[in-house]
Amino acid sequence: MLGLEDALARILDGWSALAAEEVDLAEGLGQVLAAPVVASTSLPPWDNSAMDGYAVRSGDVAQASPAAPVRLRVIGEVAAGHVPPCAVESGTAVRITTGAMVPDGADAVVPVEDTDTRPGVAELPDAVGVRAPAPAGANVRFVGEDVRSGQRVLDAGRVLGPASIALAAAAGAARASVHRRPRVGILSTGDELVPAGTHLPPARIHDSNTPALLAQARASGAIAASFGIAADEPASLRDRLTAAIAASDVVVLSGGVSVGAHDHVKDALASLGSVDFWRVAVQPGKPLAFGRTVAGRAGDVADPDRRVALFGLPGNPVSAFVTFELFVRPLLRLLLGEGGGGGVPGARRRIRGTLVEAVSKAPGRRAFLRVRVEAGGAGAGRALVRPAGGQGSHVLSALAAADGLAIVPEELPGLPAGAEVDVLMLEGEGA
Repeated sequence: MLGLEDALARILDGWSALAAEEVDLAEGLGQVLAAPVVASTSLPPWDNSAMDGYAVRSGDVAQASPAAPVRLRVIGEVAAGHVPPCAVESGTAVRITTGAMVPDGADAVVPVEDTDTRPGVAELPDAVGVRAPAPAGANVRFVGEDVRSGQRVLDAGRVLGPASIALAAAAGAARASVHRRPRVGILSTGDELVPAGTHLPPARIHDSNTPALLAQARASGAIAASFGIAADEPASLRDRLTAAIAASDVVVLSGGVSVGAHDHVKDALASLGSVDFWRVAVQPGKPLAFGRTVAGRAGDVADPDRRVALFGLPGNPVSAFVTFELFVRPLLRLLLGEGGGGGVPGARRRIRGTLVEAVSKAPGRRAFLRVRVEAGGAGAGRALVRPAGGQGSHVLSALAAADGLAIVPEELPGLPAGAEVDVLMLEGEGA
């Protein structure tokens, strides 16, 4: 059996980010920039007010106080989205709203609360009494103090999230160059499977792997499509696998990858490409196959040289879920353009915690146990980690209840209560 790191190195070897495409900013959520975003305008693009109040000359109000307010003549007003109608001269003020352009001649804004006018009054007063000083620059957002025109605001390799999309849009970008999303084909195998929501005959079970793997692929940033359920016979499997290869960058099968008489996945993968390995020293998920093919071997005449990654995951639903996280997700994030930074692309956050209960595992395999992570008690800085339920590879209720996978090294038979443990966090999972 291959160790986790060796298996992952083989999977990631030889692949690179997919070609770049131009997309509308909001459509690129979760994609990785293929080129930097450069500001076409400064932020702010001009001096503007941080408050509702009055634009003034700071020298005019330097001695202002509640006991001795400074009286200024109001010569106009300016709202956000409008150009100031006049300049501020000594002894005058212009009423201004938050975000509005500061008029020429003014170098400070007095908040309305520091004046003798009432907030929310629409009528423009003839004069205003200023009750507090406003030093130069007070309540003014200066041109370019956040971003300068021509500045690189987002580097290539950055994952587009809501905040980075907001920054790019504010800096003038409507579109971005990103690496295209990988296309993932999902294929379940097994005579025992019927689609969820359909009648369940004797000896059959509902297919949970297809919806789960589709969701995991999409959560990883890919475009995912189902190629149905293949029967446990070579012709059905090969036909569906051929169709998936023709339409995908990555194909993920579940089931039929072990050594049983009806396990045909390895042979199907080998007939259409190559099988690099098929067992890894992890728990759950030992029977895992990985290979690759050239699309032309599956009859793709449109692009016969296109390479496709092939994964055969275990059929047990928890094993399929965990091995997708450990092996498929990193390749998808690499194809999206995400670098590992010396580590693994798309690596999940890890924390250190203390086990509340003892745990055990199979010898010689690195275990990923479904756990709940809780805040430590009073004065305890470390998180508390407890099993989320039964650890059998068929127990989906524990997977749904878990928010992390506790990692127990290969050389240990388990860990006692009170031991420290690393936990791979499953963001968005758990109750």
